[in-house]
This record gives sequence, C-alpha cells and structure tokens, in this order.
Amino acid sequence: MAPHGPRAPLEFGGPLGAAALMLLLPATMFYLLLVARSGPARLLGPPPYLPGLQALWSPRALLLCLAWLGLQAALYLLPARKVAEGQELKDKSRLQYPINGAWRTGPCAGVGFQALVLTALLAGLGVLAGLPLAALPEMLLPLAFAATLIAFVFSLLLYLKSQVAPASALAPGGSSGNPIYDFFMGRELNPRICFLDFKYFCELRPGLIGWVLINLALLVQEAELRGSPSLAMWLVNGFQLLYVGDALWHEEAVLTTMDITHDGFGFMLVFGDLAWVPFTYSLQAQFLVHHPQALGLPMASTICLINAIGYYIFRGANSQKNTFRKNPSDPRVADLETISTATGRQLLVSGWWGMVRHPNYLGDLIMALAWSLPCGASHLLPYFYLLYFTSLLVHREARDERQCLQKYGLAWHEYCRRVPYRIVPYIY
Repeated sequence: MAPHGPRAPLEFGGPLGAAALMLLLPATMFYLLLVARSGPARLLGPPPYLPGLQALWSPRALLLCLAWLGLQAALYLLPARKVAEGQELKDKSRLQYPINGAWRTGPCAGVGFQALVLTALLAGLGVLAGLPLAALPEMLLPLAFAATLIAFVFSLLLYLKSQVAPASALAPGGSSGNPIYDFFMGRELNPRICFLDFKYFCELRPGLIGWVLINLALLVQEAELRGSPSLAMWLVNGFQLLYVGDALWHEEAVLTTMDITHDGFGFMLVFGDLAWVPFTYSLQAQFLVHHPQALGLPMASTICLINAIGYYIFRGANSQKNTFRKNPSDPRVADLETISTATGRQLLVSGWWGMVRHPNYLGDLIMALAWSLPCGASHLLPYFYLLYFTSLLVHREARDERQCLQKYGLAWHEYCRRVPYRIVPYIY
C-alpha cells in the first residue's frame, strides 16, 4: 500500500548509493576478516588472497548461524516480568516489548541481559562437555558468509511482508517507491509476528551477544596458542563485554533510539545487526590472536582510565536523558534547565546535554579509542572501528539534526545557540 503524504528525502545517495552499500559493506567485512589474520595486517592495500566459494560456503556454518538465531529467539520469548511500551506510532498506538525485571527492580533491566547470562552459562556447559570453542575463530569466514546470506534472504522476506502492511506501519524513509532503496532502508518500521518484534530482537541480541562469544573464542584460542591470554586480549574482552552488558541491562532505552523510532527494518539494519556487528566489531581481538602485543601495567592502567572516562560520560548522559524522558520531576533531573517546544516536550540545556548536543556519542568515541589502544601503534587496522564509528556517529548526528529541526523548529535553533558544540566540546 502506498504511503500518504510527502515522502522523506532520500539518504545515502539514493538508490545508487544503497546498491553500492549493499556490495561495499559485505566486501569490507570480508576484507577485514582476511587482513586481520595476514602477516602485514594492512588496513589500506589489497587483501592477502581472494577466498574461493569452497572457503566461504559451509552447510555447517549456515546451520550454526540458524541455530544461534533460534537459541536467541527462544530466550527472547521467555516469560517477561515487565512489558514496556514503545513510542507513539502514526495511528496513535504503542507497541509492547518484553522487559525482564528479574535481575533488578529498576526500570531499565532488560530480558536481553538475561539472554547474555543464559548464553554464557550454556557456553560454559558446552566447554565443560568438550565443545571446541577455540575452533570457532577458524570458521569466521564461512560464518560471516552464512550470516550475510541470511541477512539478504531475511531482508527480502521483510520487504515482501511490507507490501501488505498498512500505510501507518511504514517507516518515514523507506517508502520511496524504488525497490532497491526501500529494500536497503526497510519499508516497515516495526515488522513483527505476534510478540516477536524482529527489529527489537535483532538490534541487541544475536549480533551483540555473538560479538561477545567470538571475542571469548578468540581469547580461548590465544590461550591455547601461547599458554595464556595476553593482558591486551583481556582488556579488549573486558571493555567490550562491559559495553554489551550495559546495552542489554539498559535494554528498554533502545526503544527511543533512531533505529527503533525512525528507520525501517531493511538490509541496512539487518546486515548490521546480524553480520557487521559480530564479525567487524571483534576486529581488535582477531588482530591480537595473530599479532600479539606486549602491554605493561602502566599503559594498561592508562587505557583502563580512558575507557572508564568514556563509559562514565556515555552512561551518565544516557541515564540522565532516559530519567528525564520517563519523569521530568525526578529529583535527579528536576533542577536541570530546559527549553520548551511546540510539541510539548522539553529540551535539556544543562547537565550532560548542556555540554554538547550528543554527549553519549563523545563517550562512545572515547571508549572506541580505548578498545584499540591495547593493539599498539604499529598497525592502523585495529583502529578501523574508531575511524568507522567516528564517521557513523557524525553522519547519525547530522540525521538527528535534520529530524530535530523539523520536529522542534525555532526551539531547536535556540537549543543550538545555547549548546553550540555537537559532539566534542570546543572542537566539533
């Protein structure tokens, strides 16, 4: 069904850019997987070799990926202690999402954190039963290939499903009428079957928990190769486990993010969630297995401090925003200065959100630097995540600016005047 009203402007270069990204993103992922295990480990340059189909295709890898998705879906469908409501949709309804409160009484505890813990227990039992976890890194190429195939097929099914969705269920930016662009961006905002919301499920579970599992497998492999994991590997695993655990613990906060409230669920998010995140974000751990780095305690302590600062900013900013959205009268945020808008909502201009417009992005980038520093300074490759994430957040910030200007009008102009810096104080 065609949407009513004006269409959103095309992003990412329109259909041509979307088609290019559908080729470029998987190619980049496979390039990084190949280069991380090569001797030179050059970020810029040709890959060490081009794998043939026999090196990429594996029925076993496909079955493992499908089993992994099935396990995470089963954990998602466990009975929830709490159900949270999403943002108001075009038809004035609100979707419901499972939030498990078994882990604490606070409003942000997530069933995703329960999935992380249960997955860790199952993995531990598997290792005790003889599961060769250290063999997983040797399957990264076929696993990534299988995840990419699943992403393409799943995106196609979502696109076909969206053809019978009502206009009120379509995403603002995924209904251009061009099949390539809409396939990439996603036509339907919140595709779901009964209580299983595909976007909410994929956003935090299979990819993020898979990232942690791959990191752990790489740590075990390094221990088998060298007798024990290096301090650098411990830091990378610890930092990234903290990040994933935080996201799953505060799972309810994802319901207000751009991915959930604005973007359709198409190839861009499907591939990102199921393939890009686990196989690209584990790049530092992959690098350390093949290029061990000596790391002394003074440097390790400095890196820990950098990560702690980044996490403090990231968590402080997000908690302040989420608390204010839930209850502006909460004593923790009641004294913060705000700007009123025509929509009835208020914009924070003090606290973390009076320092820069996106303090959570600043914390994200500081942590990204800390994740790369254990890999030393001899190679640029481990810093790919920092470079990529910087470009991603700058682009996302620009998208935020356009949407907020359209939504809040003059109030947003006043906010930008009061808070002139976007991400980095006095720089950007």
